[in-house]
Amino acid sequence: MANDQASSDVVSDLMDFLNSSPTAFHAVDVAKKLLRSAGYEQVSEREDWKLEAGKKYFFTRNHSTIVAFAIGKRYVAGNGFYIVGAHTDSPCLKLKPVTKVTKGGYLEVGVQTYGGGLWHTWFDRDLTLAGRVIIMEEKDGIVSYLHKLVRIEEPIMRIPTLAIHLDRGVNDGFKVNTQTHLLPVLATSIKAELNKVVAENGQVENEAQTYGKKSNEKTTSDNSKHHSLLLQLLASQLGCKPDDICDLELQACDTQPSTIAGAQKEFIFSGRLDNLCMSFCSLKGLIDATSSESSLEDEAGVRMVALFDHEEVGSDSAQGAGSPAMLTALSRITNSYTSDPKILEKAIQKSFLVSADMAHALHPNYMDKHEENHQPKLHGGLVIKSNANQRYATNSVTSFLFREIASKHKIPTQDFVVRNDMPCGSTIGPILASGVGIRTVDVGAPQLSMHSIREMCAVDDVRHAYQHFKAYFQEFSHLDSKIIVD
Repeated sequence: MANDQASSDVVSDLMDFLNSSPTAFHAVDVAKKLLRSAGYEQVSEREDWKLEAGKKYFFTRNHSTIVAFAIGKRYVAGNGFYIVGAHTDSPCLKLKPVTKVTKGGYLEVGVQTYGGGLWHTWFDRDLTLAGRVIIMEEKDGIVSYLHKLVRIEEPIMRIPTLAIHLDRGVNDGFKVNTQTHLLPVLATSIKAELNKVVAENGQVENEAQTYGKKSNEKTTSDNSKHHSLLLQLLASQLGCKPDDICDLELQACDTQPSTIAGAQKEFIFSGRLDNLCMSFCSLKGLIDATSSESSLEDEAGVRMVALFDHEEVGSDSAQGAGSPAMLTALSRITNSYTSDPKILEKAIQKSFLVSADMAHALHPNYMDKHEENHQPKLHGGLVIKSNANQRYATNSVTSFLFREIASKHKIPTQDFVVRNDMPCGSTIGPILASGVGIRTVDVGAPQLSMHSIREMCAVDDVRHAYQHFKAYFQEFSHLDSKIIVD
């Protein structure tokens, strides 16, 4: 009964997670709160770790990647790590370093494309901004700089389409010019002028307050880079002055909330399902698999979730799956229990990674895009992805192990192989499999409209994913001991 209740609650919890996570920074922030409330302790990569068996920990990197782990009470150095890896980022429009664009009597915001988005879906949406800023704070004559998350709730921007009367051939094939067509409109120049006097008076007052200070005591924002109206909106949200904003890392976001929809309330309509859906289901699975006092009593390994940034652009960053972050985490945990550097090599060979990234469901209007015998359906459970050319890291052993857990709990699974005449996407799976040397299976919940501003998946598959990940954490070490390959 308790398990049924948890499976039911996971959908509602996912909705809250999606609606609270417009950016990777916010997703990590929500994840931190969930982990803390579940008894996980934050550790810092900048400090030494003092870890104990039976305890639970997490760390963040760049506040856009988060790694959480629970150490079994029977853990000794050299035992395996049982990991689910996913990613926190999604295709979007990120603000350029200089966003100030004025054309034809309009104030526009300069953006750059991030990832492989379906950019035509961003037109005529009610957009806002979210991300992080660096602000200056002065207290008792001492200047410090703070990292703060920001989100403007109301719609403040829009990318308007061109009327069909001015482009009669648009329905024959609309090709987005991402440099010229995708600039969001913030305001008209005329209305913005009404704020100019207020902004100028604020600047005069600010200059009077800072007169006589050394140049290195204060870093002021450069209003030539951004519209003063934009800085005022951000400052109002942050509770600071526009000139206190030293730098920003923002993206455009859809203001329409995620919702459970469909005539039978069987679907989830939302942005960023790829890949916040898998991020949340894996995190929730880990938390619930380590929630009771006895959860880690018989566990000899380490249960882990790693949610990386920058998957959508190749993972090559300090906080991406292509960085040493995963290997460093495994090393630091192992080395907390031994001084023998060779023990980690043994531990990796006993470890297992589930690379969880959303999968392509069969589209009823484009059925020829799927291979005949591999057509994942909504409600059909997690999709196990295979590719002979190693675009996915799945092999017969890893797929068997993951499928066997599902079979034991009567959880459905599906298979996917891309058509031979189509290119195949990839995930963090091959990156970590080759970089760390860890056994890996690539899986994901089926969805439609991948990389649209508004995506779609099934309520049942959220429950299936959560149940599968939770069972994996609870039972993998026992199952793995029954199969010998090398």
